[in-house]
Amino acid sequence: MSNTADLLFELGTEELPPVALKRLSEALTTEFDAGLERANLEHGEVTAFATPRRLGLLITDCSLNQPDREIERRGPALQAAFDSSGKATKAAEGFARSCGTSVEQLSIIKGDKGEWLTFLLKERGKPASVLLPEIAETALNRLPIPKRMRWGSSEAQFVRPVHWLLFLHGEDVVECTILDAQAGRLTYGHRFHHPQAIEIKHPAEYAEKLLRKGGVIANFEQRLEKIRTQVTRTAETLGGSAEIDPELLQEVTSLVEWPVPVAASFEEEYLQVPHEALILTMKKNQKYFHLVDSKNQLMNHFITIANIDSPTPEVIREGNERVIRPRLSDAMFFWQQDGRRPLESHLESLKSVVFQLKLGTLFEKSERVSRLSSIIAKEIGGDPTLAARAALLSRCDLMTEMVGEFPDMQGIMGRYQAGRDGEAEELVQSMEEFYMPRFSGDKLAQSRTGIAISIADRVDTLVGIFGIGQKPTGDKDPFALRRAALGVLRNLKEHALPINLRSLLESSAETLGARVESSNVVGDVYDFMMERLKGLYQEEGVSVNAFEAVSAVEPETVADFDRRIRAVLTFVKLPEAEALAAANKRISNILKKSGELATNTISTGLFEGEEETTLYQRISAKKEQVTPMLESFMYEETLVALADLREPIDHFFDKVMVMAEEERIRSNRLALLNSLNLLFLGVADISRI
Repeated sequence: MSNTADLLFELGTEELPPVALKRLSEALTTEFDAGLERANLEHGEVTAFATPRRLGLLITDCSLNQPDREIERRGPALQAAFDSSGKATKAAEGFARSCGTSVEQLSIIKGDKGEWLTFLLKERGKPASVLLPEIAETALNRLPIPKRMRWGSSEAQFVRPVHWLLFLHGEDVVECTILDAQAGRLTYGHRFHHPQAIEIKHPAEYAEKLLRKGGVIANFEQRLEKIRTQVTRTAETLGGSAEIDPELLQEVTSLVEWPVPVAASFEEEYLQVPHEALILTMKKNQKYFHLVDSKNQLMNHFITIANIDSPTPEVIREGNERVIRPRLSDAMFFWQQDGRRPLESHLESLKSVVFQLKLGTLFEKSERVSRLSSIIAKEIGGDPTLAARAALLSRCDLMTEMVGEFPDMQGIMGRYQAGRDGEAEELVQSMEEFYMPRFSGDKLAQSRTGIAISIADRVDTLVGIFGIGQKPTGDKDPFALRRAALGVLRNLKEHALPINLRSLLESSAETLGARVESSNVVGDVYDFMMERLKGLYQEEGVSVNAFEAVSAVEPETVADFDRRIRAVLTFVKLPEAEALAAANKRISNILKKSGELATNTISTGLFEGEEETTLYQRISAKKEQVTPMLESFMYEETLVALADLREPIDHFFDKVMVMAEEERIRSNRLALLNSLNLLFLGVADISRI
């Protein structure tokens, strides 16, 4: 007789929240598996099922019983267990009674700290049928549900009302009641195709029976791939291709149990509206998949996924076309209304919108960003005048009716409106680039003007909010300053911009003027940004030591910082790296502990041995070699060249006592080590590696 059997668990509910379905399913799988592990019930593969009306699991070869186990119980110390005559004490007798045995049956265990009485207790494993109800209930209680609900007179709480519970281990029902639902062997099919009960005799037949008889594709991933294929093929029949958003695909998968594609269309006149607005309303409001032609232009077709195989699909198509039309009409109206006035005319309206009480309105912020953008553009080879104007116009689209209806259109609407106004092409492009990057990993602005205003706005926010004493604390970051800092750093780093970060922060503080209350705002923001930069490099796999080695020499620009990081990463792979890092650490410690002010003046006449002369000559030669390299930012080549100094450095420390008693000799040797130290510090403090 087998000691394992397949396990099937299914909770049937009202329609579950579509945006949370996948997460709930994954959490149930994780928590149920963890419960089996805690109970020491071995099992095979776990398959999750998730539809709008059910969460389920199929677990193959799940143990029918816990294995027996031996538990060693430790009792009193030997000296407390028996008196001087060897008679058992009350402590020993009490321990024996608690173990259900006599003192004579107890064993003695020896340890480092003495001897104790012990007893090996054999515990029989419990049947899985006894353990599974609690495992299931615990898993459900641990699901990530922000707000649970009750229904009817029931005291049970879940994300949606529960209607049935299917719980089988092998052919046997796991007898229990969970969330006021009595476990059984019945499931239910599609709400319309087969609302009747379906009996499940064996766990392994569940998915196939539900599919063939119930009209339900229970496996989430299978349903998702079916929808992807349906949408792709339907788009091809319409002469286009579908741009399938992964989030939309997942949400639609969470809305249906039996997906059926339905193609529909809208009037071509609506294609005059910015396509982003049309796509937004199709995706966000209606959960439609939009189509594009061979030139990647939006088509006046869309695909919706019905949850029923209707004999009259044209009714579904007409219904969806009727629903989408008013939304597209609204978008058309907003587009036409906004076209009646130029983007610049909205500037005055920004005076009525407060950015932050102490930092003024959006109009005042736009003016500050305009001045800062002009400075940045000049430094990066852009057009300062164009950048200044772009910054002033950057937030004007917030006051348009289109953005009022479709907030996600901010920046995009600015680009369209600036184009209608006849603004310079680079300014038009920068209206959308102003918001880049919107999130981690998002693309960056590419035009010089876009880069300038993107950086300027974020720097103004950082310095302004820090300046009024509202820097992030813990998890609280209401102004998204961490994201703002990362946006600035990514622009500076990935575009290799020659911008002095401290100077940029100082310029921003100057534009804010008296609004800045903190006396050390530049230093605070700089340190905050360096922590974010460290995080960026850690995500790339750069060690903290490598980061600190470069940070110690305080490069002026992030681009220069990055070049030095790359040089250090190359250096640490050299065979000489470890020894040179140790030598530099030794040099650094000697210079610190000497108590003397190290100089660069070295007298060769004070050398007492060949090792000093050789090291001096090699340092001088290397200085001459690497100076032009450093001027050309050839940091990798510099460190590779300096690696040749390992041998003379080793010989120096083997033969020379740096802290000589005679002051002149000691100072001269300290000066020699200082010159060596400065040579490496031209790139990084490798003693920190």
